[in-house]
Amino acid sequence: MEKVRIQDDLYEFVNAEWLETAVIPDDKPSAGGFAELQTKVEQTLMGDFAKMAETNEYPNTYMKNAVRLYDLARDAERRGREGIRPALADLNRIRKLKDVSSLNRRLAEFVTDDLPLPFSIDVDADMKDTSRHCVMLYGPSVILPDTTYYKEEMAQQKEAMLGMWSNMVRALMSHTRLSAEEKEQYVKDALAFDERLAKLVKSSEEWSEYPKMYNPMKTRTVSSLMKPLKFRKLLTDLFGEAPETVIIAEPRYFKSFSEVFNEETFEEYKHWAYINQLIGASSLLSEKMREEGTSFRRALTGVAQVPAVDKFAYYLASGLYSEPVGLYYGDTYFGKAAKKDITSIVKEIIETYKLRVAKNDFLSDATKEKAILKLSKIVIKMGYPDKCGKVYRKMTFGADLSLYDAVCTLNKVTKLDRFSKLSEPADRTEWVMPGHMVNACYNPFTNDITFPAAILQPPFYSINQTRSENLGGIGAVIGHEISHAFDNNGAQCDENGNLKNWWTKEDNKKFIARTKAMIKEFEGIELPWGKVNATFIVSENIADNGGMAVTLEMMSRLDGASYEEYFINWAKVWCMKARPEYLALALNVDVHAPNVLRANMPPRNFDEWYTTFGATKKDKMYIAPSKRVVIW
Repeated sequence: MEKVRIQDDLYEFVNAEWLETAVIPDDKPSAGGFAELQTKVEQTLMGDFAKMAETNEYPNTYMKNAVRLYDLARDAERRGREGIRPALADLNRIRKLKDVSSLNRRLAEFVTDDLPLPFSIDVDADMKDTSRHCVMLYGPSVILPDTTYYKEEMAQQKEAMLGMWSNMVRALMSHTRLSAEEKEQYVKDALAFDERLAKLVKSSEEWSEYPKMYNPMKTRTVSSLMKPLKFRKLLTDLFGEAPETVIIAEPRYFKSFSEVFNEETFEEYKHWAYINQLIGASSLLSEKMREEGTSFRRALTGVAQVPAVDKFAYYLASGLYSEPVGLYYGDTYFGKAAKKDITSIVKEIIETYKLRVAKNDFLSDATKEKAILKLSKIVIKMGYPDKCGKVYRKMTFGADLSLYDAVCTLNKVTKLDRFSKLSEPADRTEWVMPGHMVNACYNPFTNDITFPAAILQPPFYSINQTRSENLGGIGAVIGHEISHAFDNNGAQCDENGNLKNWWTKEDNKKFIARTKAMIKEFEGIELPWGKVNATFIVSENIADNGGMAVTLEMMSRLDGASYEEYFINWAKVWCMKARPEYLALALNVDVHAPNVLRANMPPRNFDEWYTTFGATKKDKMYIAPSKRVVIW
């Protein structure tokens, strides 16, 4: 087969050989840059967990507790003997509900014990004053991955997917003492309640505009909307007193709440809640139930096999004890020399970004000053935190507990800890990602960037790679995260992370026009597994574009710069082989563009791509200069 030309398809040119031979693990939906690094971290830490469990030697109490949970989860024989029994008490709490009044009497208990409700409540930083906390109110999730699957044009796919879900539920309910008639009624009612929710809760595209979550509403108004539930009493029970204001993330849903949830629909809700609790509990019960309870999700992503017991145990423990595990990983495997080098790259990227903003051709001086101020205030969180959060001191569980009860205990501790913060000032030193996670992020409400130690490896970064390779890898990813400060969402937050308009009216119009140009560049692209929704993924595309722009600026000042190495490493970073089901699902639920587009679309907006590889109008990756989009 003739090799594709780099001018026609950078992604294919760089990754063709790997794509031809790579094998996706049976228990995963994809393989590639991010996934392979995660597998490497997984193997390293699983080895350490097993060794600690065998020797009873731990670096600290936090890791001892994590390994205790890991050991408990590994005991498949015990879980098999216990079967569904550990979950029966909670399932029966739901089943014994008779009406709305009986739920109202136990509402605070259902919230703190994380039992399924027709809403969820949380405490988070107030988006308009991020120094303080507020109460946030959300609607529930639907059965299918997104509300778009409930549209008329998706009827056939919807029916097939709900059929798979129903079969999974029937298999799980075979472990209960429900009669055959009850089981069918539970499924029927759960589907009916889900249909009510799907008409009102947000789609993934709507969630992607996260500033629109901020809808303050007087508590008395919310209490009125949420009748027949006693919402004000719930707030008093949870927090000692009801705050004057609650932030509603999904106003459309809550304005129709009493139509969805009332005495007439109560049985539907109750059966929906029972099934959701059963599905959530299943992975913590017997191995048979773990396999049955993940069958729907695995079908959606094309994954045939459940993770092995030790892998399941590792992910459960490292998730619940994420910060101490991440700190252990960073402290053990991430060198100080690398941390110093990568921090210097971040600082250089921020300074270069300031220069690019200063010479930006569409912003006024007033807006430029605000943007540069925001860049100056970005907090860099690199590798792993210095210490664990205080909540981990409380995260212990009795030695005689089942896995289900141990996890419920830990979840309740973390929930009560979040609720306790309502009256406390926000802690900006908290990390939103642990050190062992292969990912990175920008937090618009704290104006900080987090780069866990686990992502700071080849092909993203290595102290042994050339500067050009590192700029095309981790450099562009760092630039990407910084650019989220100025994407269509982040641009609505100021230097302190508060939702605040710091733009002149004219500048904002110009930015919106460029955002629309970015949408147009991606709109309607057809891939073998579906069509791209360019509006949904625009924030990430702005960030990819900005990350490339700032690192190419740095390349222009780099002695011995190799643009070829830069672009080739950029394409390596996004290399991914995935199951067709997973690729199709991601188009509807992932705010990022498919990896092939992340590799191929940004370069064609920059002159350096054309001069490096001599790309012309005859080549597939060519875009006319008038249609190229560069925002930052």
